[in-house]
Amino acid sequence: MHRGLYRVTGSRVGLWRPREHRWGTLRLTTTGRRTGQQRSVIVAYFEDGPNLVGVAMNGWGAGAPAWWLNLQARPDASVELADGRRLVRGRVATDDERSRLWPRWREADKNFEAHAARRSSETTLVVLEPRSGGAQVDG
Repeated sequence: MHRGLYRVTGSRVGLWRPREHRWGTLRLTTTGRRTGQQRSVIVAYFEDGPNLVGVAMNGWGAGAPAWWLNLQARPDASVELADGRRLVRGRVATDDERSRLWPRWREADKNFEAHAARRSSETTLVVLEPRSGGAQVDG
């Protein structure tokens, strides 16, 4: 739904900044691990200093989403935010980051923990770090 709204409105609607106890949305563009083609998806996120933090999931179904598999193979990506674009590099959150950031997702969605518990594997927290020289991209 978000992707369609974003596309139909010419990227004017569909992305928003996170607020206290509420996640935001960004448009993540990765390079396909098999095709080498650019692939875009709308992802929920929180800010953690200069980093953006998302959850790698297919709804609450099993398996990792294609965007996370793409980032694992080719970590360099770009994001479009409500206020501009950035070049980023994706990685899995460290244990310390996970223990600090997981509660933020629980605060934003009272059912988050129950949904995550239904998954057959641990839900990955993905950190998108700014790439050097790529904090903002015109366009």
